[in-house]
Amino acid sequence: MTQRRIRIGIDTGGTFTDVVAFDEDSGELVTTKTPSTPGNPADGFIAGIEKILDIVGAEGRDISAVSHGTTVATNKLLEGKVEALGFITTEGYEFMLEIARQSVPDGYGNSYFWVKPDRIVPADRVRTVGGRLDFTGAEIRPFDEDAAVAAARWFRDQGISTIGVCLLHAYANDEHELRMREILRREHPDAVVSISSEVLREYREYERSMTTLVDAAVKPNVSRYVTNISDRLVSFTGSAIPFYVMKSNGGVLSADEVVHQPITTVLSGPAAGALGAALIAKVAGFPKILTCDGGGTSTDVSVVLDGEPTLTTEGTVGAYPSKIPMIDVVTVGAGGGSIAWLSPEGTLKVGPHSAGADPGPLCYAKGGTQPTITDAHVTLGRIPPHLLGGEIPLDVDAARAGIEDLAGKLGLDFEHCATGILEISAWNQANALRQVSVKRGLDVRDFMLTTFGGSGSLLACRLVDILDLAGVVVPPNPGNVSAFGLLTVDVKNDYVQTHVAKQSALDHGVVTGIFDDLTAKAREALAKEGFAPDDHRFQRTIDVRYVGQAFEVRVAAPEGAVDDAYVAQVAETFHGEHRQLYGYDFRGDATQQVEWVNLRVTGIGPITRPEIQTLGTADGDVEQRAVRGTRPVCFDPEVGYVDTPVIWRPDLGAGDTFAGPVIVEEFGSTIPVHPGFEVVVDDWANLVIRKESAR
Repeated sequence: MTQRRIRIGIDTGGTFTDVVAFDEDSGELVTTKTPSTPGNPADGFIAGIEKILDIVGAEGRDISAVSHGTTVATNKLLEGKVEALGFITTEGYEFMLEIARQSVPDGYGNSYFWVKPDRIVPADRVRTVGGRLDFTGAEIRPFDEDAAVAAARWFRDQGISTIGVCLLHAYANDEHELRMREILRREHPDAVVSISSEVLREYREYERSMTTLVDAAVKPNVSRYVTNISDRLVSFTGSAIPFYVMKSNGGVLSADEVVHQPITTVLSGPAAGALGAALIAKVAGFPKILTCDGGGTSTDVSVVLDGEPTLTTEGTVGAYPSKIPMIDVVTVGAGGGSIAWLSPEGTLKVGPHSAGADPGPLCYAKGGTQPTITDAHVTLGRIPPHLLGGEIPLDVDAARAGIEDLAGKLGLDFEHCATGILEISAWNQANALRQVSVKRGLDVRDFMLTTFGGSGSLLACRLVDILDLAGVVVPPNPGNVSAFGLLTVDVKNDYVQTHVAKQSALDHGVVTGIFDDLTAKAREALAKEGFAPDDHRFQRTIDVRYVGQAFEVRVAAPEGAVDDAYVAQVAETFHGEHRQLYGYDFRGDATQQVEWVNLRVTGIGPITRPEIQTLGTADGDVEQRAVRGTRPVCFDPEVGYVDTPVIWRPDLGAGDTFAGPVIVEEFGSTIPVHPGFEVVVDDWANLVIRKESAR
C-alpha cells in the first residue's frame, strides 16, 4: 500500500482541540474537533489525531509532519502562579523588579485603586553578583567569581531550580552571563537557567529581565509538555516525524528547538488564528481586516493589513511585560464560557471569569452552576441544542433556569436578561477591536471583520452595528481556522542587537557587520531545522525613533550593505510609519533627528502552504437546497421569538444570496444573521455579510 503524506495542524484550546489534515498529494483539506482534556492536554492532542486519521482513512505512518499551537504550557504563568523562581542580577540592582515601570492600567484615573501586581520573583529570591560592563560592552569591573559561586550555592540549598540571569548591559557583551551560567551548571547542576543575552539581546534592563524570567518560568513546563507529545507521536506513528510548535511571531519552530526558546510559544494559538484568517481574507480580496477569534474562555482580536498581521514587541504575558516579537493580539474575557454575574452594585457583568471546559456552561450538564454566554445563545435559539453536529447535546432547560434565576435578581424578564448578557459581551469585544484599530490610528470603518473560532461569529452582526464596520467575512469551517493557520506558516527565528546611534552618526560598516552577524545566526538555525541554503530567506527590520522619544517604531529595511542611500530609505519609511501611527512626522525638519535603536533579522524557512479551494455553484434556489427547517430565535427582546430558517452551510454554493433573519449552521460553528443583514457566498466559500442598507 502506497504511503500517503498527511500534514496535520492541531490547536489545543480550553474547550475543544481543533484539527486540520492536509493531504500534500491531493491537496484535500479535512477538519474536525474533539473535546480538550485539561488534566492532560496530550490526551486530547492524540485523540484529535486519531479522529482525523479515521476520517481521511489514513494511518499513523502516513503523517508527514505535525504543527501544534497551544498556550497550555504557560497557563500557570498567565494565571500569575509562578513558584520557585530565582533571579540573579548585577550588584546594586536587586530591586529592579520592585521599581518596574511607572505605568498604571487605564490611566491615572484609577491610580488610587490600583496596586502593582505581585513580582514574578519576590525580593528574597534575588541574588546579586559584582562586576560591571558599560553600554558598549566594555568591562569596568571584573566579574565577581566568589559572589557568583555563593549565589549558585544559595539557590541550590534553597531548592530553587529555575533561575533567570540578567546582568547589566549583557546585550552588548555576554561574557559575564556566560560565566554565571557555567558556575550554575557546576554548583547547581539540576537548575534550569535562562540568560538574557540569549533570550533578548536588547537594552532596557527591566523589560529584558522580565522577558528572561518569563522564559525561565515556562521552560520546565514547555520541556515536559513537548517531550511528552513528541514521545507519544513516535509511539503513534512508529518513527520520528517533523513536529513543529507555533511561535508568537507568526512562525513555527521544531519541538527540539522550542525547548531552548520556550517564551517564543506564548500566545501561539491566537497567532495561528490571525495568520490563517489573514491568508483567507487576502485570497478573497480583502486587504484590511480585523480578526475576531472567539473561543470558550476568551476572544482574541488583531489587525491585518495587506495579508500580514501587525507585529509588536510591547506585549504582555498575563501581568508580565515580554518584549519578544509577537503578533499584536488583544485578548478579552468574552468567550463562550464567560460567566454572567451580579456585581455588588446590583448590575449585570459578563466575564472575565470563565466556566472553561470543565465544568463548563450550565447547558453542558457537567456541574456548572453559573450562567454563561453560551447559555444565553442556546436559550435564545441562536445556537442549536447541541454542539459538533449533534455529538455533544446541550441541556437548554438547565441554561434557562440559571438565566431566569439571574434575571430575577436583576428585576428583568428572561429575554432581556439573556440578550443583555450578549450585549455586554459584544461591547467587550468591540472595545478590544477598537484597541487594535482606533488606538493604532486606524479608521475601523475601512475594515471588514473576519470571525472564526467556535464562538467568534455569534455576535458578528452586532459588532457591525456597534463599530460601523464595512461587513463580516466568515471563512468555511471557522472553528478550525487556527488549526488551518498552523499549516500556512513558515519556520521563523528572530535575532536582535541593540545599537543606539543617531542617523547622522551611524557607522555604516559597523551596522552592516551587525546585520551580517545576526544573519549568520539565523542561517545556522535554519540549517539545524533541515532547510537547504537555497531555501533560506531573511528579513531585516529596524527599531527607529526621533531623538528624545522613549519608544520606537519598527520599520522594514532592505538587504545589502548600509550606505547613505540605505539610511535615507529607512528614514523615509520611518516618517511614513510614524505618521500612520501618530498622525504627524518630522520629515524635512532639520531640528528633529532620526535615531536607530535595535537591529533585527528574521530567518525564514518556507513550508508548502495548502491552497484555498474555490467553491462551485449549486443547482436550485437556496431555500429548497439548504434550508433544514426552522426554530424559534430571539434577536430582539421587544419582539420576542420569531420562527427562523436554519441553513446547512455545506449545501451552499458560490453566488448564493440570502437575507436575515436566518441561522447558518455547520459542524463546528453557528452564524446568526440578524434582520437587516444579507449574505453572499463568495467563490472561496466565505460568507460575506453586510447590512442591507450598505448597498
